[in-house]
Amino acid sequence: MENINKIKTIATRAAKKAGEHLLKEFFNFDRSKIELKSKFEILTKCDLASERIILDEIQKAFPTHAILSEESGSNLLKSEYLWIIDPIDGSTNFSFHNPLWSISIGLAKDNQLIFGLVYVPILKELYWAEKNKGAYCNGKKIKVSNLTDGNSIHTFCHGGTKGDIQTALAYYKKQKLDKLDCRQLGSAAIELAFVASGRTESIMIPGVRIWDIAAGVLLVREAGGQVTDFSGKPWQLEFSDTLFKNNENSSRKDILASNCLVHKEVLKVIKKI
Repeated sequence: MENINKIKTIATRAAKKAGEHLLKEFFNFDRSKIELKSKFEILTKCDLASERIILDEIQKAFPTHAILSEESGSNLLKSEYLWIIDPIDGSTNFSFHNPLWSISIGLAKDNQLIFGLVYVPILKELYWAEKNKGAYCNGKKIKVSNLTDGNSIHTFCHGGTKGDIQTALAYYKKQKLDKLDCRQLGSAAIELAFVASGRTESIMIPGVRIWDIAAGVLLVREAGGQVTDFSGKPWQLEFSDTLFKNNENSSRKDILASNCLVHKEVLKVIKKI
């Protein structure tokens, strides 16, 4: 078993170094200099620079570990350890100077998430969780809220397919018509961190990519929350060959994370739509 303190130290250093670089770019970012990966995904030079910083730190410290990262895909190493990285979660927010973007770094061992880190540079918030050891923000332990449906704030995000978008919009419409607060923040990692810290009560995402949520899933669970698929089964990391195909049809999963208290009600809404 790798030393968890070393894992935390390396992941924190990588995220903060990447965050420092991204902050220098943030306010002067030129929206005209982007490359469209698809209709819904924006690739900037900043994504690639952030990824390179993070990968350099991890590969230097853990050269035998497998890595799955949003921009470069997998290093194809066979290992019991798998790092799952999103160098900028919320690239679109970043590109028009919306401060809600983050860096997400997760680590799995034998199919189980054992460490997760979400760094929000603009807010100067560093979230991290270790399996069976709790979740923290800037060194202080966090936990999910105890609010129920009447007072709850729900968030949503979606993958890039037409079906994902239709599902998310139908969910938003249903919640708003029922006069429940529902909104999209634009960074799944932040939305999961907000559930974990009790700022919101739930986040639902149809067709999400694994690198967007790996760290956040552990944050929510270690903060006392619940994470399932849309059928209500516990969400699980699928450590398989499909994870290593960086294309439009692989590694997509539906996910609902909550403070537990609103979970059943949100699932009922999802099943109706």
